[in-house]
Amino acid sequence: MAESIKDKVAVIGVGCTNFGELWDKSVSDMIVDATYEALGDAGVELKDIDAAWIGHWCETSGMTGLGLSGTLGLQYKPVTRIENACATGSDCLRNASYAIACGVYDMVLVVGAEKLKDMGIAGLPNQVPLGTPNLITAISAPGLFAMMATSYFHRYGLSPQEGKRMLSHIPVKSHHNGAMNPKAHFRREVTLEQVMNSPIIAWPLGIFDCCGTSDGAAAAILVRASEAKKFRPDPVYIKALQICANPADGARRNDFDFTHIEACYRAGLAAYKEAGIKNPRQEVSMAEVHDCFSINEAIVMEDLQFSPRGKVKDDLESGFFNLDGGLPVQASGGLKCFGHPVAATGLRMLYEMCQQLQGKAGPRQVKNPKLGLTENMGGHPADNVVSCVIVGL
Repeated sequence: MAESIKDKVAVIGVGCTNFGELWDKSVSDMIVDATYEALGDAGVELKDIDAAWIGHWCETSGMTGLGLSGTLGLQYKPVTRIENACATGSDCLRNASYAIACGVYDMVLVVGAEKLKDMGIAGLPNQVPLGTPNLITAISAPGLFAMMATSYFHRYGLSPQEGKRMLSHIPVKSHHNGAMNPKAHFRREVTLEQVMNSPIIAWPLGIFDCCGTSDGAAAAILVRASEAKKFRPDPVYIKALQICANPADGARRNDFDFTHIEACYRAGLAAYKEAGIKNPRQEVSMAEVHDCFSINEAIVMEDLQFSPRGKVKDDLESGFFNLDGGLPVQASGGLKCFGHPVAATGLRMLYEMCQQLQGKAGPRQVKNPKLGLTENMGGHPADNVVSCVIVGL
């Protein structure tokens, strides 16, 4: 019978570079910086690592495990490179955790690193490949998520102004938190009026509704839970690791409603079952979710059962997801303030969860956190891969 990963694996060290336009840093530089911060946090040395996983979404960031072994000088250790869209970093964590849980290795390293600024990626002119071969949509990512926003407004009876105002609360919240985060790319607060009146990218999404393009890397050191307190008194334990890939048919289904993400909902259900969570809104202390666009964060709140269907507006406007609210979301500043160096994002979220759970988040510290959830979505509203990770003390 299949077993759960719950409380079998612990995170004993994490590291994260500053995210931003790192013109003076190579992928190798970022890997070294994140890895050695994680090693220092864990109080271990590189020679203690038995195996490693490296995540790159973009081939120019690295194509094999040699990008990690060569950079760090790992001596003939197994290194696996993983790519799973925006869930890449979380999938590296999942694979490494299973290797620890089954007893194959004692200590492993997980790294996600991406150098996007040098590629000139801006986010607008792209084609989105779907899961079915030879079928692509010639539409931008902002355009696809804008369709999600207008569909949501229509379904739940929001006027254009009401919907726009609802979404504007999300970047205001995230920028408030990100302004206090020394590792964030964008560290400036914005007002509701600034967000609502910002230049439109794809209506109703303005520039403040869209995350930026950044460089960055993050890393984690894992051991078996039974060994964790030999390294530190406050290890962070993995409660659930779930990834859900939809059947890549959403863009061709007449019944796809563009107001929910089925893979997110199902990944959340699986993660809650694994972690033993019955009431996510009450039991989850904080969350870092995939706010590539403000509408995605709003819909994820409903998919993860933090808000009832069609009611996220009430929670956003009441401040329920603010740093001092009932369930803080994006205490780090989120993708909105960090940008999205794809493979690094999931592990950057884990870094924030560990900082919060260990009481090291400074002015953005969540009060008495017990469980933290991270969610990554790779793809677009109709066809995607979604990861859901839950950690706690």
